Amino acid sequence: MSAPPEAMAERLLAVATRCMPGTTAVAAVHEITSGASQALWAFDAVTPHGAMPLIVRIARQWSAEAQAGSAGMAAEAALLRLAAAGGVPVPALHGELQPEDGLGEGYVMQRLEGETRGPRILRDAAFDAIRPQLARQCGTLLARIHALPRAALPPLRTAFARDEALGWAERLRAGGSMRPVLAWALRWLLDHAPPPPGEATLVHADFRVGNLMVGPHGIRGVLDWELAHLGDPMEDLGLFCMNAWRYGRIDQPAGGLGPREALFEGYSAITGRPVDVARVHWWEVFGTFKWCVSCDSMGRAFRTGVDPALERAAVGRRASESEIELLHLLAPRR
Repeated sequence: MSAPPEAMAERLLAVATRCMPGTTAVAAVHEITSGASQALWAFDAVTPHGAMPLIVRIARQWSAEAQAGSAGMAAEAALLRLAAAGGVPVPALHGELQPEDGLGEGYVMQRLEGETRGPRILRDAAFDAIRPQLARQCGTLLARIHALPRAALPPLRTAFARDEALGWAERLRAGGSMRPVLAWALRWLLDHAPPPPGEATLVHADFRVGNLMVGPHGIRGVLDWELAHLGDPMEDLGLFCMNAWRYGRIDQPAGGLGPREALFEGYSAITGRPVDVARVHWWEVFGTFKWCVSCDSMGRAFRTGVDPALERAAVGRRASESEIELLHLLAPRR
């Protein structure tokens, strides 16, 4: 949705009036252009009790391939409700968009105060006091997410290790990449794919610094649930440890925040079970492989003129970084 703020304000007023009875106006309407895969607009609903800071999240019209891995807006909204009930900090959901709103699929949620930008969370002095506790807190939150009752979940796709590896192998083949490191990593992933766990759980699949709203006292919200699915809970721990999301803090494997052990301790403190380190390692390799394939695809789109956006070139160059990380993960120097 790329409507001008004036047109959006009129539509958002109708939405806010339905979702928050008593709304008399909307103010401070502006689009959040942070590279998000879905459209985000911030606005304030003016009520007799004061202004309510809100976000409307709207589905973009991607290709069928890009949407294949998305849980969908209705599922995202349901997951926010369920996560809140399960003790996971998330933005409060205020309502879902209707066809008559003319905005497409989406929902309205609370606009939290805090920081999502990874480099600032990992380096700014404002987070010095809380940063040492964040890796363990992330482990605790992942355990709560994985414990959400399956019977209450919305319809979601199911994907385990070998399923995911084969799916991304097809993307690699279709793109025609000539990177030997990717071919080697794919062979390793297929040879070492762990079998499905005893029980599939909810997997967030994009839990990382950058998708967490952090305040002075800790994590205030877990964001971006669009990739959620049923699968191996160790997937979330492995993806959280990817070097790509450490924002330069390569010596702190748990999301740039601390050692893996802190993440695992927070997780086990809730589950009462030790973390399966071998499975976590497989998912970290897979996440790095997947990110490398994505970067390679974006770089190729820029070079061929399919998508001349500078952002594609900037991300495309990171494919070589992921190749180096795959070498570190699969053939570490002793």
